[in-house]
Amino acid sequence: MVSEYIVELKNITKRFPGVVALRNMNLQIKPGEIHGLIGENGAGKSTLIKVLTGVYMAEEGEIWVDGKQRHFQSPEDSRDAGVACVYQELNIVKLLSITDNVFIGRGIKNKSGLLDYPAMHKEAKAALAQLGLDIDPRTQCAKIGMGLQQMVEIAKAIQLNAKMIIMDEPTSSLGEKEVDQLMDTVRKLKAKGVAVLFVSHKLEELFELCDRVTVMRDGEHIVTDDIKNMTNDSLINAMVGRSLDNLFPKEYGVKGEAALKVEHLEETGVIHDVSFEAYNGQILGFAGLVGAGRTETMRAIFGADHLDSGNIYVNGKKVKNRTPDEAIRNGIAFLTEDRKNQGLVLSQSVSTNLILASMKKFAKTSLIQGGKVKKSGEDMVNQLRIKTPSINEIVGQLSGGNQQKVVIGKWINADADVYIFDEPTRGIDVGAKIEVYNVMNSLVKQGKCVIMVSSELPEILGMSDRVIIMREGKVMGEIDRETDQFNQESIMKAAWGGKLA
Repeated sequence: MVSEYIVELKNITKRFPGVVALRNMNLQIKPGEIHGLIGENGAGKSTLIKVLTGVYMAEEGEIWVDGKQRHFQSPEDSRDAGVACVYQELNIVKLLSITDNVFIGRGIKNKSGLLDYPAMHKEAKAALAQLGLDIDPRTQCAKIGMGLQQMVEIAKAIQLNAKMIIMDEPTSSLGEKEVDQLMDTVRKLKAKGVAVLFVSHKLEELFELCDRVTVMRDGEHIVTDDIKNMTNDSLINAMVGRSLDNLFPKEYGVKGEAALKVEHLEETGVIHDVSFEAYNGQILGFAGLVGAGRTETMRAIFGADHLDSGNIYVNGKKVKNRTPDEAIRNGIAFLTEDRKNQGLVLSQSVSTNLILASMKKFAKTSLIQGGKVKKSGEDMVNQLRIKTPSINEIVGQLSGGNQQKVVIGKWINADADVYIFDEPTRGIDVGAKIEVYNVMNSLVKQGKCVIMVSSELPEILGMSDRVIIMREGKVMGEIDRETDQFNQESIMKAAWGGKLA
């Protein structure tokens, strides 16, 4: 009997020590279907992907592909069955060519046993052409942008004749044009009969792209339905088990003195004559298009990048932040947009990561006080509702949203005066976003200064007291929440180079 599903999971259960990551999970995906998968961080989406791709083996349940039961014991088994995955963190070797990346680990060989590059270039070019791309496959991947690197990963799956391609948060690091290109590519795959499992935290993407959506919660299947039968509210309610009436729970502190003041910051070719003030008891939002220089400005203030000129004041005192260590001593915390590479030590425990920016608080002479670290770690886990089996869990094992909470906890322990949050909710679910917003609310009510860099305009408008808009390394305008210009149109006008009245 021919199955109507290209991939089907039946009653999949996967356990880890102290945790049931998947419990009787079911998922059915049709040929040529764009199927959305959504759930809070820690819901089990990553575990499900790893079971589907042969990284993990489930203790119970069945996997069926194209009407045949499969037993994936390795990623090669999954790939051979026609399941491919484009991960959020791309598996691209940037020093190699597009062709090398498409064929990595499985090149075509000639009669002499050597790699047959003419044949490989031809097939790589054909796979790229199916995506509407006319690019030389001999091009080094380091010379192409993130969007095209993602297309190379998809081309790899096409060359493998994948029946289903899993896309794990594929738009999280892309600009607007790259997102549009990816959407077009997904639709082309659908037209060719390839199924796509589209994992995303962005509800608007699901409504724009998907045929059906499956919601997970706590490792279990909650609902699968046609997207036309769903609404924002119904999806959120299914994800978190409760209604979230206010997605941006803005609370107000008491505006104090300028906690951070910068004058005429210059970094050659990057930022130009940047000046602004950020106040205690407020959230200052930074908006702008990709490449506007917002992150670069924050990195320079934090001492991670070198400033050529300009002045920085913290609570009225002029400071020199030549290194991040100096910036921390001067009362500045920087929650980086790249939590995995710059915010955490993934191989270390939750408790260790929570004290990385404040070890002196936990040391007596030169020794770390284990009991103090344990108590502080448990308190922070409870305060931020970090889902972890224990504070001794390796932080790399946590979901993205819970990793983000660990980074936030690390900086709360530092007890800074100025908190810079760079894309604080990127790649985390709606429920976790609200918890991050509530942390920011708590800080401003304590009289702290919060600076939030975000590419999400609803987030900027929902949480900021004032907004600074940047373009090409320059400040284009500043808008106060109490003015008529505090809207999306004004921000986009300034971001595109227009002048505000």
